Amino acid sequence: MKAHDGMYIDGAWRPAAGTDTIEVVNPADEQVLGRVPAGTAEDVDTAVRAARAAFPAWAATPPAERAARLGALRDVLTARKDEIAETVTAELGSPLSFSQAVHATVPILVAGSYAELAATYAFEEKVGNSTVYQEPIGVVGAITPWNYPLHQIVAKVAPALAAGCTVVLKPAEDTPLTAQLFAEAVAEAGVPAGVFNLVTGLGPVAGQALAEHPDVDLVSFTGSTAVGRRIGATAGAAVKRVALELGGKSANVILPSADLAKAVNVGVANVMSNSGQTCSAWTRMLVHAAQYEQAVELAATAAAKYGDRIGPVVNAKQQARVRGYIDKGVAEGARLVAGGPESPRAQGYFVQPTVFADVTPEMTIAQEEIFGPVLSVIPYEDEEDAVRIANGTVYGLAGAVWAGDEAEAVAFARRLDTGQVDINGGRFNPSAPFGGYKQSGVGRELGAHGLSEYLQTKSLQF
Repeated sequence: MKAHDGMYIDGAWRPAAGTDTIEVVNPADEQVLGRVPAGTAEDVDTAVRAARAAFPAWAATPPAERAARLGALRDVLTARKDEIAETVTAELGSPLSFSQAVHATVPILVAGSYAELAATYAFEEKVGNSTVYQEPIGVVGAITPWNYPLHQIVAKVAPALAAGCTVVLKPAEDTPLTAQLFAEAVAEAGVPAGVFNLVTGLGPVAGQALAEHPDVDLVSFTGSTAVGRRIGATAGAAVKRVALELGGKSANVILPSADLAKAVNVGVANVMSNSGQTCSAWTRMLVHAAQYEQAVELAATAAAKYGDRIGPVVNAKQQARVRGYIDKGVAEGARLVAGGPESPRAQGYFVQPTVFADVTPEMTIAQEEIFGPVLSVIPYEDEEDAVRIANGTVYGLAGAVWAGDEAEAVAFARRLDTGQVDINGGRFNPSAPFGGYKQSGVGRELGAHGLSEYLQTKSLQF
């Protein structure tokens, strides 16, 4: 799609306050796709004022009508699915097949789930002699990352609109074209002017202005834990609500009774998906010592198949970061069994699918989020050791458990300090709450739990 040279504010594309722009680069061939405005605090203020003005009418709109607008949005996204996939592939570098299957499809499912939920959610209930109302919190500042550009937008905007909130979105600067396409879809779906607004720009400028704006009632942020801390501190000073979906270092625990080959192959696929740029990726594979060398061999063989099947990472900075972690793993004594730090191509920000063995839980690559196609395989001695290792990071976003008996897997999963666990390869559920324990965040996204983040409670006693 052709980049817009303005901001989507109050139902129209409007000129930016400044003249600075951001280049959008295809990470596969390093060619410039276009330029978008680098928004300023003035642009953010204009968008927030539009959202504030639109809030009373949208909050008073019957839930059934809000549901209808979300249903229309789902239909527009469905009609433009091919364009969405092509846009994500161009600015993120994702293989087109993955963009079609995941980047374009999952947001449609999520938008549809909120269209249904908005029509059925109990926004009021009787509790004894009280009537309890769930009311929209107000203006939402949504700050989204580049790794799943449309999904992360829909996962914030759809529940906010379903709740009756209005939104100002600041998308990641690497993938703004997908956000502009979403703004077009919002307009086509008939969402009233001012209910959704888009400001493109850099995080330290536009993102910070949005998080600090006194007329923003809630900040919903997905990104690094470091930035999440700053947003949390800013919001805390203003006693402002936040929803933070942050980093992860998820464990894939393979118990001795599991189908080892299946668990390893699915685990490797999980890490390599989206070039490893998934906050919930199972980047630590925990295997019983008796099965360890077999698992390492299986993982190395599986990873080798992804050499020409995954796309690049998003930009040169991210490529250097991931390669630096691979170097760090080697320097700290981990055994490289697949991939390595060398770039596999002369052009583009590619990283080899990489697997490390002989990783100890204390190593940097076992503790820090790499955000690239890098897997650490870690041995454990018994179940207690596996629980200790799995819970032994500052993160607690996701994970997986494999066992021959489902009850055994569930019992182990209940001991994990993490927000979401897949049992024996459980399927993605767009209505299940997603979010983390510990430094992986505050709050939940998706489903009814995601909707509740954008609501506040009032009770009337009779």
